[in-house]
Amino acid sequence: MRRTASGTCTALLTALGLSMATASFGATVVQAAECGPDALGTSRTIVVDPKEHPRIGTMQYGETLPLNDHEVVLTFDDGPLPAHTNAILDILAAQCVKATFFMVGRMAKEFPQDVRRVHDAGHTVGTHSENHPFQFGNLPPDRMATEIDDGIAHVSAALGDPSLLAPFFRIPGLRRSEAVEAALGSRGIMNWSADFPADDWRHISSGQVVHFALSRLEAKGKGVLLLHDIQARTQAALPVILRELKARGYRIVHVVPATPERPKTVTDPAQWVPYWIHGPNIAVKAPSGFTFGAVETPFHDAPRSVRSVWLARQKVVARTSVVLLQPTATAPLLGKPARTNISAASRQRSLVRLPGSHPVRACDGAFKPLTAPIKTGSRTDAPAGPNIR
Repeated sequence: MRRTASGTCTALLTALGLSMATASFGATVVQAAECGPDALGTSRTIVVDPKEHPRIGTMQYGETLPLNDHEVVLTFDDGPLPAHTNAILDILAAQCVKATFFMVGRMAKEFPQDVRRVHDAGHTVGTHSENHPFQFGNLPPDRMATEIDDGIAHVSAALGDPSLLAPFFRIPGLRRSEAVEAALGSRGIMNWSADFPADDWRHISSGQVVHFALSRLEAKGKGVLLLHDIQARTQAALPVILRELKARGYRIVHVVPATPERPKTVTDPAQWVPYWIHGPNIAVKAPSGFTFGAVETPFHDAPRSVRSVWLARQKVVARTSVVLLQPTATAPLLGKPARTNISAASRQRSLVRLPGSHPVRACDGAFKPLTAPIKTGSRTDAPAGPNIR
């Protein structure tokens, strides 16, 4: 990417099948795009081979994408949902930014035109299961396989060409298991975790989404950011996040899969292990309380299709109960201390009624760091009322 004398940010051109080596990783250059002088832009494209690196994202695994310092990969889950996905696409287009979208098969079947719009805008399209079931890693093998395969089938059908779908998958709720990883590996699919989330599935403000995204990025200096394109708060926060990334000197990297016509980016194995991984072993499980919520509450006058999808997803939200394990005189736990799980994160709640109207409140544009951390999984910010349980 270069700047012309007029200050217009112009990405380098590529022809089909042609690649160019960069000084660091040999990544292919991005497609030509015209950006405004203040646009963030997409600095480069990395081509990855899913079979060589089947699992990435240091929230769960010991390696991540081979990024330079101050490079970010944007990812969005759970869509498409026209009310928010299309607005997010417009925001990304205005900044000439490319991202990766992990789509739910049922949503793709409901809104195929929006799947095509994401692809036509130059973004990478992966999958996120058929129905986004909770506790994905604990599903029976046949149900797990159906969720993976049906999601791929419906997103491919929406695209109109299976070759347009990237062999990228993100496990719903990041609820991984060895069975899930084996199923994805046998299909040649790359399993994406993330390096940090913005907590935008929680009931927090758009300003708090900005805070989490930027503070966690600053702590690591680079990485894969997890967002959701079905949330109003994400739509409101995204322009501020992109503006702050530009102001802080961060660069956006686009990721695509290797094909016979598009060779992989040449990298060194050490480049896939970031500095914050201090050894070969890392806990491969989702963080405590890491449970994604349902689709953001739609408007009361939203199309029936949008409301029906939202209500259907509320019905599948599982409820968990608090279990106390206490040793007794007749049934000692082999001398081990009792384990108690009474955290707020262990209690899943959902809205069961559509309220009147909840317009998107745009972020005020000023980035204001929070003075105190928010307890993950809490619902203390939810208004009281009979519709909360």
